[in-house]
Amino acid sequence: MTAMTRLTLLAAGIALALVAGTVLAQREEQLLDGGWRFSKSDPGAAMNPAFDDGAWRPVRVPHDWSQDEPFSAEHGSGNGYAAGGVAWYRRTFTVDAAQQGRVARVAFDGVYDHAQVWINGHFVGGRPHGYSSFQFELTRYLKTDGSANVLAVRVDHSRETDSRYFTGSGIYRDARLSFTDALHIAPWGTYVTTPTVSATKAEVKAQAELINAAATPRQFTLRAELVAPDGRVVAIRDSQTRLAAGQRRTLSQTLAVHQPQRWSLDTPQLYTLRHTVLVQGKLVDQTRTPFGIRSFRFDADAGFSLNGQPLKLKGVCLHHDAGSLGAAVPVSVLERRLQQLKDIGVNAIRTSHNPPAPELLDLADRMGLLVQAEAFDEFTPTKNKWISGWNVGVPGRQGYGEEFAQWSVRDAEDMVRRDRNHPSIVMWSVGNEIDYPNDPFSHPVLGNKYRPAAPPATDLVRWGKPLVDAVRRLDPTRPVTAAMASVEMSDAVGFGELFDVAGYNYQEARYAGDHVKFPKRVIYGSENRHDYRAWAVVRDTPYISAQFLWTGFDYLGEAGRWPLRAADFGLFDLAGFMKPRGAFRASLWSDKPVVYLAAATASATQIASQSGQGTPLLDQQKRAKVAEHWNWPAGEPVVVSAYANTPEVQLWLNGKLVGTQKATDAVEGILSWTLPFEAGELKAVGLKDGRAVAEFKLQTAGAAARVALQRIAAGKDGVDQIAFFVVDAQGHRVPDAAQKLRFELQGPVEILGIGNGNLADVDDPKDADHAVFEGRGLAVLRRADPNSPARLRVSAPGLAPAELPL
Repeated sequence: MTAMTRLTLLAAGIALALVAGTVLAQREEQLLDGGWRFSKSDPGAAMNPAFDDGAWRPVRVPHDWSQDEPFSAEHGSGNGYAAGGVAWYRRTFTVDAAQQGRVARVAFDGVYDHAQVWINGHFVGGRPHGYSSFQFELTRYLKTDGSANVLAVRVDHSRETDSRYFTGSGIYRDARLSFTDALHIAPWGTYVTTPTVSATKAEVKAQAELINAAATPRQFTLRAELVAPDGRVVAIRDSQTRLAAGQRRTLSQTLAVHQPQRWSLDTPQLYTLRHTVLVQGKLVDQTRTPFGIRSFRFDADAGFSLNGQPLKLKGVCLHHDAGSLGAAVPVSVLERRLQQLKDIGVNAIRTSHNPPAPELLDLADRMGLLVQAEAFDEFTPTKNKWISGWNVGVPGRQGYGEEFAQWSVRDAEDMVRRDRNHPSIVMWSVGNEIDYPNDPFSHPVLGNKYRPAAPPATDLVRWGKPLVDAVRRLDPTRPVTAAMASVEMSDAVGFGELFDVAGYNYQEARYAGDHVKFPKRVIYGSENRHDYRAWAVVRDTPYISAQFLWTGFDYLGEAGRWPLRAADFGLFDLAGFMKPRGAFRASLWSDKPVVYLAAATASATQIASQSGQGTPLLDQQKRAKVAEHWNWPAGEPVVVSAYANTPEVQLWLNGKLVGTQKATDAVEGILSWTLPFEAGELKAVGLKDGRAVAEFKLQTAGAAARVALQRIAAGKDGVDQIAFFVVDAQGHRVPDAAQKLRFELQGPVEILGIGNGNLADVDDPKDADHAVFEGRGLAVLRRADPNSPARLRVSAPGLAPAELPL
């Protein structure tokens, strides 16, 4: 077997050398993570190879410059008061003569936004949409004589108030360089489906788009192999064909798998489609595409089923940021967040409101999560973009809507091409709340809210139908949907009829009536509140297949007035700590025994109960902010809330039984007791058949005494997630602690982001000094060399420090 070309980073860290073996056969791919130079400026000649970038800052990609600069009220609330602007990235690499005649491409998973790309001073392409993945061919302009190649990328996020939520800025997802033979499988050129699936046999249809970029015809064999989860080849099919010079063609092959291991939430088994291109028996290209063998169905009367089994989608909406990390999120952080959601019973994700990082979908495939993949938050014209605070003042009107008419079909097509092999995806959404009344579309059906001067709602169909057609053309195996904010207005113009399944945002009151009015319509909750009643209607109504809570995690942007930088709708906060409402959701959705305690003063809960909105005794906006601690004024009447799924719950205070309640005593899913505060230990015990199956404790904390550290996760990507706490002498978290801590690192390790969950935290997330909020926070660190020792030391005046080896 011939030696494969190796891709080696030079010691300087800024050049990529390709060292050839005797014969180059297979495709090669290299992450372009290190070696970039960055400048937050806009020099007109930065695309030229001779341009001097010696003074530019070295960075690693993914990189989000919005997290590098001070947050300020001048930047706008929609984007979390983060900076935009214009910046350049440059990277130098060398390629030797062995690559001559091969096809070279550079690929970007996401650049926000208005990216333009040059190689050796030649413009090779651009992409306005900041969430679309794209690639450009470099072959024509690439030097293969060992001299330097210069890749330059200009990013224009000068329209920094262009979104209703945080976007980030820069090359915030992975970038890659690849080389293939002139005869090769096209980027995103594989497509695998399972037309028929049963417990005994599955039919697998494998498609590959082939390109012959050579100047002569090529005769070849396309081999399709199905590799089982255990590595065995279980099916193989060869097809011989010929491509003329410059020709592209899609070839289809059908294979069978006997006794298939079906992909499901509990057993997410993944097969691999291995496509090999052979010329006279020699391998010239090969791709590997993971996929799952599974069947699913949405039914207007019976809801959703997976592999023939009924299933409720217990979903959450997720934005793409991760608190202190901004938009450049390591895969291990994504993995931990998805696992946290899965642990409380979540089984579905809505990628609100844009295509996600490819790694998120890979994780969903492996972990057993269903996905609604969404394309856009607006059509054209643009939606309101709040600048001085959510629904405050005069909004801006910049955004993707300015590019929509020219780019939307292409962007939707590329989303589908890139992601259609993921078994986790069960729906394609072409938009979120595109029909929000008067933002911007309007219609007489709105009555006295109708705005005749606004764009007509008939444009919803004008712009929506081409998207739906494009998605169905590329993937007829999945339903197309949209998350509708005004079903009334959408139905008045036929927008709702475009879709295979209809997403209702916050319109549970319409379910029953619309099921009668549109008996063939598949209805589900595409965006929903956290309160009990919103879930109960899904749980108790067979034809409602799903609920997607807004949101799984707090997210940057869509913020209130400065200094608030984020929105607090999540089950988990910005730093990834579970909120009381996360535990409440676990009590409704988890299959494991759950009991949890939260508390609030009786006066606060009385106000919340009288609001008439949502579930009392839950930490929701404009409701009582129940908290997970037992530190209250002495003698103050306190309402204790228990979130549990056990048949009975006992409440104990300092070893004395306060009382026992049954699940049937719950009001909107919550058990509660009112008692005067007494310091000590408050404990809930969940009982089943008289036996304790779950337990939860709250302990009164004393004065702050020391810092405590806990490693939450250590990823294979070299990223450590370290929780830090201010605790009393006994190790109990001090819930009102707000000290600023000093983070000292020893060894080859860097701070990626430090956060504490506070929506108003405007400190530099990469600074070595950061405060706790409610006595805690999260530091995300990256080790440059896993084999070299490193340590973290955290201290504060008046507290005993803590150290942790990394």
